[in-house]
Amino acid sequence: MKLELVVIPVADADRSKAFYTRLGWRLDIDFNGDDYRVIQFTPGGSDASVMFGKNITAASPGTGQGLHVVVTDIEAARKDLRSRGIEVSEVFHDKNGIFHHSNGRGIAKGPNPDRKSYASYFSFTDPDGNGWTVQEITARLPGHRGDHSFTPQLTAAVWGSEP
Repeated sequence: MKLELVVIPVADADRSKAFYTRLGWRLDIDFNGDDYRVIQFTPGGSDASVMFGKNITAASPGTGQGLHVVVTDIEAARKDLRSRGIEVSEVFHDKNGIFHHSNGRGIAKGPNPDRKSYASYFSFTDPDGNGWTVQEITARLPGHRGDHSFTPQLTAAVWGSEP
């Protein structure tokens, strides 16, 4: 199985379309039906897309939280979004180096001091408050994208210790 699509709840399809266009994501679909609208965008380099519109989810606008996109250079990605007029947070990292906490505890300013993969982030929201996190990944853990090998050296490089 592969994740193909995430539906995000929005209040105003046109306003959201303008926002996701400004992000630089590819517009795949903008279809108007009698009582619904489907708009789909795909981030550059991604196999998965986001969809929003009118009458395609019962979820309340802005309740999409914890949505993650990944980049190989957190600072360049932040600079790019800011140049597009997107309000973004400062770069941050989890003090334990594993994963950021949604409650904001254990978070420190700046990228991970060791620049460990999976450990540096920034965030932004769309016009409805759907929450996005941008995560820096420079080396994938074993088992990703068909790699069935176990390599303790890669695991140590990513997480800082062997399992």
